Amino acid sequence: MKINLVMIVKNEERSLKKCLETAADLVDKMIVIDTGSSDRTKSIAENMGAKVFDFVWTDDFSAARNFALDQSDGDWNLVLDGDEYLRSADRKGLEQMLLARQGMWLGCITRYDAFRDEEGVSVSTAVLPRLLPKGVRYEGRIHEQPKGDYPSYGIGLEADHDGYLYEDKGERNLPFLERAVKEHPEDGYYVFQLAYTLRNLKRQEESLPYFREFYRLSGKNDGYWAGGVVLYLYTLLDLAFAEYLDEAARIIEKEDAVLGGWSDFCFVCGLFYMKRVLSDVKRYLSLLPNIEKCYLKCLSLGEQPMAGGVVGTGSFRAAYNLGAWYEVSGQMEQAGRFYRMAAEKGYGPALKRIEEIWGHL
Repeated sequence: MKINLVMIVKNEERSLKKCLETAADLVDKMIVIDTGSSDRTKSIAENMGAKVFDFVWTDDFSAARNFALDQSDGDWNLVLDGDEYLRSADRKGLEQMLLARQGMWLGCITRYDAFRDEEGVSVSTAVLPRLLPKGVRYEGRIHEQPKGDYPSYGIGLEADHDGYLYEDKGERNLPFLERAVKEHPEDGYYVFQLAYTLRNLKRQEESLPYFREFYRLSGKNDGYWAGGVVLYLYTLLDLAFAEYLDEAARIIEKEDAVLGGWSDFCFVCGLFYMKRVLSDVKRYLSLLPNIEKCYLKCLSLGEQPMAGGVVGTGSFRAAYNLGAWYEVSGQMEQAGRFYRMAAEKGYGPALKRIEEIWGHL
C-alpha cells in the first residue's frame, strides 16, 4: 500500500517545514504543488525531500488540487495545507484501518483550528475528508470538496491548524464566493460559506440573508448543516433585535430534536435564553431556568470533537457560564464550584473571576 502526501501551497515558509515534518513518517512520498510563491516555500519543500511542481494559478482551487493529485501514484492521498500539523500517527495502524474497509470511501481527520476572539485564542474542531483513495478528484472553484457521493469515516488522525492566527483569508475569498453563489444560487454549501465569511468579517447584517437562504436550501444530511445552524443562531443573537430573537426561538424549537444532543447547540441555546430574558424580563421570566438547564446539559454531553464545534462548550466554557449564572442568582457556593471547574482547565476568565471574588483558586 502506498500513501502519498499531496499539497498545494503559496508563501508558506512560516509553517511548511513543520507541516512536512509531522507527515513525513506517515507517507511514502511528499508532493508539493507551488502556485506562485515569492518566498522560500519551494526550497523548504525540496530540502525536506518533497517532489515540487509548479502550477499557474487560475483562480480555481479544485484545478490546483486535481493537478496535485495527478502527480501522485499513491493508493491513498493525504491532503494537507501548509499550516496544518499532524499529531502523532501510526503508519501500521493507519494501514490496518484502510485495509479493514472495502470499496471507495473517504478518510476524515479531526482538525483543531486556533482562532482569535474576544478572549484571546480559542480552538474549534472540524471533521474533514482528507485521505482520498486513488482516482478521487475535487470539484468547486473555492472551498473545494471531493467529487462523488462516497461514505466518509474517521481514521484516527488529528491535526492542529494555526493559519487563522496569522492570516485572515476572508477578504481574499469573498469575491470567489460571491461569484460561486451567483453561478450556483441553489448550492447550499456555497451560500453557507458566503454567510460564514461575511460573519467572520463582522458583517453580520449582510450575512443574515445568506444564512436564511442556506437554511432553506440545506438539510440535516449535509455535513455543514449543523454547524451552519449554530452560526445562524449566533448571528441572530449578535444582532439581538426582538424580531431576530423571535427567529432564533423558532429555529431552536424546530431543531432541538435533531441537534439537542450536541453541546455546541445547547451552548448557543443557553446564550439565547439569557438574551431572551434580558430583552423583556417581565415577559420572559419563566424561561430563566432554561439557562441553567442548557449549560448543565452541555456538561453532561461533554466534549465532542468528532462532531465539530468550539472546544469548551462541553466543558470549561459551559462551566464558566454556569458559574456566572449562579453568581448572578446569589448561589455563591455553586458559582465557586463551577468557576473552579473551568479554572482547572486553565480557562482565563474563570481564573480572573475567582481572583476577583475569592482572591485564590
